[in-house]
Amino acid sequence: MTTLAITGGQVLLPDITVTRADVLIEQDGGEILEIGDDLAGDADETLDAEESLVAPGFVNGHCHVAMTLMRGYADDKSLDAWLQEDIWPTEAELTPEDVSHGTRLGALEMIKSGTTSFADMYFMVSNIADAVEEAGLRARLGHGIVTVASSDEEAREDAEEGLEVAAELDGRADGRISTAFMPHSLTTVGGEYLEEFVPQARELGVPIHYHANETANEVAPIVEEHGVRPMAYAAERGMVQEGDFIAHGVHLDESEIGLLAEAGTGVIHCPASNMKLASGMAPVQRMLDAGVTVGIGTDGAASNNDLSMLDEARDAAMIGKLETGDASAVPAESVVEMMTQGSADAIGLDVGRLEAGAPADIAVLDLESAHLTPRHDLVSHLAYAAAAADVRHTVCDGQVLMRDRDVLTLDEDAVRTQASEAAEALVDRAEN
Repeated sequence: MTTLAITGGQVLLPDITVTRADVLIEQDGGEILEIGDDLAGDADETLDAEESLVAPGFVNGHCHVAMTLMRGYADDKSLDAWLQEDIWPTEAELTPEDVSHGTRLGALEMIKSGTTSFADMYFMVSNIADAVEEAGLRARLGHGIVTVASSDEEAREDAEEGLEVAAELDGRADGRISTAFMPHSLTTVGGEYLEEFVPQARELGVPIHYHANETANEVAPIVEEHGVRPMAYAAERGMVQEGDFIAHGVHLDESEIGLLAEAGTGVIHCPASNMKLASGMAPVQRMLDAGVTVGIGTDGAASNNDLSMLDEARDAAMIGKLETGDASAVPAESVVEMMTQGSADAIGLDVGRLEAGAPADIAVLDLESAHLTPRHDLVSHLAYAAAAADVRHTVCDGQVLMRDRDVLTLDEDAVRTQASEAAEALVDRAEN
């Protein structure tokens, strides 16, 4: 057994309080052994956390990580125009190598900003899984299924691929990779395919993840055609169950919030993407009050435009107050819980908390910065003031992925160079 001690820091506990302590980790099993005083003497290796906050690794509950290649390519448009005019035509030119390069770039960005786990919906998922394994991160992955503008044969092949990915990749990377069945949304996948393939996903024992109620234009067609709200439509097709999770949930009404809470279906709030695409403001405080499990996600870097969960947490707090007109809504404690335990619970990963027996997924933030001075309240600082560049060390599954800003699992210069070249070639193909 090899052990790692994170020493001298202030540790964020599951009840969102902070205490000065060391964290002792059993690296082979990737588990926290003990949180307490003077544990360095028992460890084979140490990470210095003096003048630092030791927090659970952040959990990005919804993204499309390979879309880092399209960061800054198409901005300042509504969702429908952005997808149809720019993103979908560009994605049609993606190669497996592009997805690998984009995923490694996204993994690098997440490691450097303290994210240790994420949920991802995209294509060529085996390439994503390879990059996740190489980077040392934890992920729940799925193939994004889209049947609009497809023949019946093409639609069925796409849904079958979703099932195959869920079955074949689950448990990869020494168990760090989990899977889900991921229809893109309730308006981009035909109801007949949901009715046929969701029960098959249930037989596999994987959760269902999809975009829902992201824009008003996603709600109206379902109401007009089926006479029910989207969450009721999804529930009729077996897609609102415990362990399932939706992305966005911007335009949920009270009946849908109640349905999600009763079913145990999580919601991943993506405030930056929702603001940038002018999709609206999700009713986060009402969801929390109703007992919905709410996490936070960045969405893809093409609609954000970064993968920093610290940026996202601040956005979540601010937009939560604006949506309610109440400055006490979505307070710092709620936001910090959402970016750790909330996201973890929503996407079904047993992470997001620092305590004995928990997985050793950890972000250590340097507090010696002007913007983190004075230190009246470190939970407040984590929600409102901390930045990605403050992350000093990142640990996942007991393994050190970054030490003193030096990423150990990926060659940063090579990843950036390869991703830049791939992105340039991708755009050239899409535009010519």
